Amino acid sequence: MQIRKHIPNIFTLGNLFAGTLATIFAVQGKFELTASFVLLGVFLDFFDGFFARILNVTGELGKQLDSLADMVTSGVVPGIVMYQLLNIHSTYSFILNDEFEIGSLISFIGLFLTLSACYRLAKFNIDTRQSESFIGLPTPAMSLFVVFLPIIYIHSEYQFLNELLSNQYVLIGLTLVLGYLMNAELVLFSLKFKNFNLKNNVYKYILLVLSIILILVFTYVSVPIIIISYVILSLIKNVSEKKIN
Repeated sequence: MQIRKHIPNIFTLGNLFAGTLATIFAVQGKFELTASFVLLGVFLDFFDGFFARILNVTGELGKQLDSLADMVTSGVVPGIVMYQLLNIHSTYSFILNDEFEIGSLISFIGLFLTLSACYRLAKFNIDTRQSESFIGLPTPAMSLFVVFLPIIYIHSEYQFLNELLSNQYVLIGLTLVLGYLMNAELVLFSLKFKNFNLKNNVYKYILLVLSIILILVFTYVSVPIIIISYVILSLIKNVSEKKIN
């Protein structure tokens, strides 16, 4: 057995392990640990592809494993987190019996993220157009956006953010928009560097510099802002390229 060809899969399974732990913590409402393990999963998800390319061991098994791991870390987890957020701010609960309360019916809207992520990952596996860029918001980006929302709500000093994230209609709106963006015919640039040429990677460098500044200034609040910036920069890139062509 060649160990080399299994190295990317080890990283992928690490992503799945991190996502499984994040799921447990999300159910328990331990949102800081949830976000930490999602971050770890996304980190491992990036490096499984990196090592697959470096070692030239890409294959169908790795592709399927990657999507299955992402389904947990970037599909199940954000759905549960949004469910929890909606349930925290819900007035009514749905009680099956005296001992089992599963939350409000509105809270289940949060699981729309899980369904949308599943659909996107299935499409990604059969879509040959997404080798150089993404079509639709990548599930890890959506997951990072969502899992940091409760941390912002709990710890943010910005009152207007607390008010926004305690509003059910805002949370439902975010759920529907993110679910749509994952499956929209929207071209978003890939974050992979084939070379470090400034002209070919200008938007990636802008996002990188902007991300560093935002993290230094806003810390954990910066994560959703970075995801929004990524979408906006991709739209700007699309418009500028259309004008050139």
